[in-house]
Amino acid sequence: MQTTRLPLATAAVWAVSAAIVGYALIFGGYAATIISFALIYAVFVSGLNVFMGLTAQVSFGQSAFAAIGGYSSAVLTTTYAWPPLAGMSAGLVFSLLAAWAIGFPTLRLKGHYLAMATLAIGLITYEIAVEWESVTQGYLGISGIPPLGIGPFEAVSDRQILVVLSVVVLVIAFAVKRIQHSRLGRSFAAVAGSEEAAATLGINVARTKLVSFLLAAGLASISGSLFVHVVGYVSPEVFGLHMVILAFSMVYIGGLGTVAGPLIGALIVSILPEVFRGMKDSQDLAYGIALILILIYAPKGIAGVAGAFDARRAA
Repeated sequence: MQTTRLPLATAAVWAVSAAIVGYALIFGGYAATIISFALIYAVFVSGLNVFMGLTAQVSFGQSAFAAIGGYSSAVLTTTYAWPPLAGMSAGLVFSLLAAWAIGFPTLRLKGHYLAMATLAIGLITYEIAVEWESVTQGYLGISGIPPLGIGPFEAVSDRQILVVLSVVVLVIAFAVKRIQHSRLGRSFAAVAGSEEAAATLGINVARTKLVSFLLAAGLASISGSLFVHVVGYVSPEVFGLHMVILAFSMVYIGGLGTVAGPLIGALIVSILPEVFRGMKDSQDLAYGIALILILIYAPKGIAGVAGAFDARRAA
């Protein structure tokens, strides 16, 4: 009788992630704040992972949809007194509409042409956030954004915020896992392998890429809305090029195309600067070396290495 072996290495990745979040939940304070930001980035990176990891496309413009979601929620809740959940939902709708309008013509491009086009989208959105001062307040930003909440409940304390964000990340991870093993996920994998071969199998390549792009944009929008309600403030710098660079570091450190990768990658990249903070002038150097060493010895990312180990063990 054949026995089913548990994916121990992948389970270990989830256990380490849970331990880090649990530590922040117990001690609260600054640790909870750092991990909360990491969880918000995990949502953003999960979307990037769907588009890049599952569909093998490249996008440098996902910060545009985070900005649309974040600013929509911020404006609607502060200026028009919408509840946070309604503001986030509206931001999600606006982001999906923008992603559809942008993705329909843009996704016909391939390779670095697609990468450059999406980079331009992110830069244009950033400039709009700076110049449209009547709505975004420019560099001054929007303050007084209400906290996360549903009805009478509001996540105000650092522990409450951490719990809410943890639930959101787990729900999204579960959804991505289901998508990965669904018919849609198999279409993503086929397009990732070869667009020409996928087309011969009857897969609508353009539509599949657009759906992947929309999923990534939706998760980016949610992360942007989560950020503004957790911090209570938003300005254009939040959604600049730095966000894209950080997200790419997280997705590659965690493991491209894996479910656990966005979470463990976001946690590690967020924690490492705090680990080396005591090194003062050498902090950035140590941080960079640590990232390089991870990429050298775990080129598929931490969750990717764990998945490969589990696959060999199950063979």
